[in-house]
Amino acid sequence: MRVFLISLLVLFSNLSLAQPFNKPFAQPDFLAVDKAFVFSSERLDSGQTRLHWQITDGYYLYQKRLKFDGLPAEQHPTLPTAQTHTDEFFGESPVYRGELELIVPAQASGQLRMGWQGCADAGLCYPPQTATVALSPADPARSEQASDQALAGDLQHGTLLWSLLAFLGLGVLLAFTPCSLPMLPILAGLVLGNGASARRGWALASVYVLSMALVYAGLGVIAALLGANLQAWLQQPWLLGSLAALFVLLALPMFGAFELQLPNWLRDRLEQAGHNTRGGNLYGAALLGALSGLLMGPCMTAPLAGALLYIAQSGNAVQGALVLFTLGLGMGLPLLLLVTLGNRYLPRPGAWMERIKGFFGFVFLAMALYTLRAVLDPAVWLGLAGAWLIALAWATWTTLQARRPLQALALLLGLWGSLMVVGAAAGGSDPWRPLEPYAGASGGEARAASADAFTTVSDPASLQRELDAANAQGQWVLLDYYADWCVSCKVMEKQVFARSDVLTALNGVRLLRLDVTADTPTSRELLKRYAVPGPPSLIWIGPEGNERRARRITGEIDAPNFLQQWSETRSQG
Repeated sequence: MRVFLISLLVLFSNLSLAQPFNKPFAQPDFLAVDKAFVFSSERLDSGQTRLHWQITDGYYLYQKRLKFDGLPAEQHPTLPTAQTHTDEFFGESPVYRGELELIVPAQASGQLRMGWQGCADAGLCYPPQTATVALSPADPARSEQASDQALAGDLQHGTLLWSLLAFLGLGVLLAFTPCSLPMLPILAGLVLGNGASARRGWALASVYVLSMALVYAGLGVIAALLGANLQAWLQQPWLLGSLAALFVLLALPMFGAFELQLPNWLRDRLEQAGHNTRGGNLYGAALLGALSGLLMGPCMTAPLAGALLYIAQSGNAVQGALVLFTLGLGMGLPLLLLVTLGNRYLPRPGAWMERIKGFFGFVFLAMALYTLRAVLDPAVWLGLAGAWLIALAWATWTTLQARRPLQALALLLGLWGSLMVVGAAAGGSDPWRPLEPYAGASGGEARAASADAFTTVSDPASLQRELDAANAQGQWVLLDYYADWCVSCKVMEKQVFARSDVLTALNGVRLLRLDVTADTPTSRELLKRYAVPGPPSLIWIGPEGNERRARRITGEIDAPNFLQQWSETRSQG
């Protein structure tokens, strides 16, 4: 017995020497995440961007956790074949080991926000990692960019002073486009309609342009930072109706219906503050400038799209606000010079001023009609426009009886307005061809053919199915971003896509109309798919499934230019 006990003591003492009970369990040493997955990026001579991960042995990256925020889907790098990793919790997952190299195409620009996540074979999973990569297309590739994309790239990598000067010049050019011209009668009515002196006219016009630019910049920045559909918001019926009612209210005093005045207590204070001033007040100028900014908001142009694209990519709201503000100043500058300098060549105040006020009353009514064009039935709008022309013709005839040429013009305006009313009664909608409904069904058949040629898409899943089908058949695809409230979209539908030569040229192309009328998560997702700021926007997708970004069309385009764009796109492959 004593021998047995001694043997047990010897045995336990040997075990305690071999593996002490107080020694903790040996755990593997895990690398820091930046050591386990070493990420780098570089610009290649071809203009492409190389993304590279050096993955340490015993570690792996999940393929499905790779993210490329800031890039449209067609510019995502092609992922190589992954290995299969089996996990008891997640099942089989594609992963990368050793190293991973991806190539971002040369036409990509802006800020790429990378995301990835990896694990260790020993049982540790790291939290998701992110990195920002600046994508600035090399000079040889800049010609392959669309204008809005090139502008966004310039803003990313150019100096602030250069950007402000460039957008001031772009604003000056945009002042002569149909998108900006409706501002001219508003500004002219403000300055000339009130008989302002040259100095007072300059002050009124300056406040008008300044407030318009501020509103324009603020709306653009809010839309870009919050991801809201600015155009859809500005085309709400209640907002357009309110603006139209305000324009009608501003027109009535021009006809002498009543005198639009502020409350006595407020008017007295303003008169004291602006003693000895003539020709309108600055508060009214600021209000009309803000209204002009709201009217301009729905107009989508390449410079505006470039500025919004830059803000969305960089999140630099301060520089974005300055750029949009400068763009608005540039758009108002020619109008300001035209109204204020042109005022010097007008005759001295007299009876003609009352006639001018009446004329600008009709101008304000025209602006009310212009505002409501997106929400009224086309036939109703045509009838109201015809009635406006008849009223203008009658006023011109009775006021200018001694001037036969102007009376002849009034007679023509009245005749055309009558034709518009007659055409509206038959369901017409085109002010330039008011009697089209009586000419036969050719126009309606052309529009029906246009509608039948396009497949309407209203959700991302349907879009992807159509794109996959086109890719499988090697078809070109034209994406037409459309909304019921987009006036330019309707103009293009009638004047571009209803033409037989355009439909013939598009034979064999899969035509998809992306309906973003409603401001819903699905419509926002459709806009986000190709980083589209709003309709009208036309996107060409090649037979292999990639967008021809340089050929993107933002804003309204006529049939000849559209056909030229399509010819050049197709010839370049």
